[in-house]
Amino acid sequence: MSRYTGSTWKKSRRFGFSILGTGDETKRRPYGPGQHGQDRKRKPSEYGAQLLEKQKLRELYGVNERQFRRLFTLAKKEKTVTGLAFFRILESRLDNLVYRMGFARTRRAARQLVNHGHVTVNGKKVDIPSYLCSVNDVVAIKDGGSLKVVKESLEGKPQIAPFVTIDPEKFQGVFARLPERNELPREINESQIIEYYNRLM
Repeated sequence: MSRYTGSTWKKSRRFGFSILGTGDETKRRPYGPGQHGQDRKRKPSEYGAQLLEKQKLRELYGVNERQFRRLFTLAKKEKTVTGLAFFRILESRLDNLVYRMGFARTRRAARQLVNHGHVTVNGKKVDIPSYLCSVNDVVAIKDGGSLKVVKESLEGKPQIAPFVTIDPEKFQGVFARLPERNELPREINESQIIEYYNRLM
């Protein structure tokens, strides 16, 4: 599958929320992109609303469609409510945890750190961003003190997720527990995503 290389800011403006999580994309122009961005007020169809929610969540976590659908299938097998289980699986991805621990400003930057072999899980190097971590796994940045991007991110006093703990001196953190729904993005209506995939399955 080809990778999207266009403007993330345009996508954020179209969705109406920050994909990068910084909020910068919608500050100056809090309306859709394009010549008629401010005039688009047409309400989407039921299917269109479901598709939009799915695309928002997929772009937020940087997952391609094939991976996204596979993770949804895993979530449906969990005993927990499907929407929460799906969120928990997405949050347990290694690139997301690196971001949640504040070692990178965005999930994209976190993915790059993992891809380049700068991250270890329980002392072993893992260079697969989609690697699913378990509770109590220790995520660390190799040679964190020498990586400018990691130091800058931590110096920026990032908002650390409540379900992880970090030791900034050692450049490592622990996936302490599974997140609760109120600790996850409120802009997403997961019930729409469940309805979307139930149509297809």
